[in-house]
Formats: sequence, structure tokens, C-alpha cells
Amino acid sequence: MADPHTHVIAWLRDAHAAEEQAKTMLSNMSGRLESYPELKARIDQHIEETSRQAELVEGCLERLGDSPSTLKEMGTKLMGFGQAISGAFTNDEVAKGVLASYAFEHMEIASYRMLAAAAEEIGDSETAHVCEQILHEELAMAKWLEEHMQEITLKFLRLEAADDIQADH
Repeated sequence: MADPHTHVIAWLRDAHAAEEQAKTMLSNMSGRLESYPELKARIDQHIEETSRQAELVEGCLERLGDSPSTLKEMGTKLMGFGQAISGAFTNDEVAKGVLASYAFEHMEIASYRMLAAAAEEIGDSETAHVCEQILHEELAMAKWLEEHMQEITLKFLRLEAADDIQADH
């Protein structure tokens, strides 16, 4: 049977890799957004949050005597790049990007809830606090996407109907 500390470390490594994937995915999306300045601004804000979150998770790993997984990070960065690049070849990139971002935020929300509970269980209140702090930011991003999803979707449809070449980004 695995030690609970081992699970916390593995999950922190997963969370760090997910933050690296998110940075890649969001940066690529932001770099192509032209017709959606409010979405671009919120994504750029979340890229900054995500960079800080990765640093915080790395700090938890170091405090526990571990480090991020290079192999996991290479894989997730490639996945993030693949997700971002695949959107460039669709005619509804912004819609699919918002959908993917919303789903990814909820995966992160679940991960940080699990991590916070697990860290508390093993008596690591500092890691639990970090995870709760990150959870708050992930919830805020998911809420923003949810609140603006309809508006972004309608703008996309209207630009598309007007044959605006910028509709998809």
C-alpha cells in the first residue's frame, strides 16, 4: 500500500505539469486572439496567475524534498501545444478554445480540492493552504468563462455571419 505522502507528491507533480500545459495552451490562444479583447485580457491575466501557481506548486514539491517531473511536463506541454495548434485549423477556434479552457479549469478545480484535502490529511497545512489559494483563482477563472461564454459565442456567430475573417480568433 502506498504512503499518503507519496500520493500527495505525485498529485503535486501532476498539478505542476497541468499548470505548464495551461501556460502553453493559454499563451498560444492569447497570441491569436484579435477580435475578443476582453477574453484576451482575462486569458493574459490567467497566464500570469498560472505562472505563479506553477511556482507555488514547485515550492511545495521542493519543501517535500521532490521536484516537478520533467517527463510529465514535456508531455503536457506538447499536449497543450497540440491543443492550441489544432484550433488554428478550425473555423471556430475561439469557441473551441473557450470550451477547452472551461473544461480544463474544472479539472484543475477538482485536482486542487483533492490536493488540499490530502495535504490536510497528512498534516501538511502549508501545501493545503497553497492549494486552497490556487483553487480560489481557478474558480474565479471558471466563473469568468461561464459568465462570458454566451457573449463570446454570440459575438463569434455574428462575426461569422458577417463573413468577418477575424471571427474565429
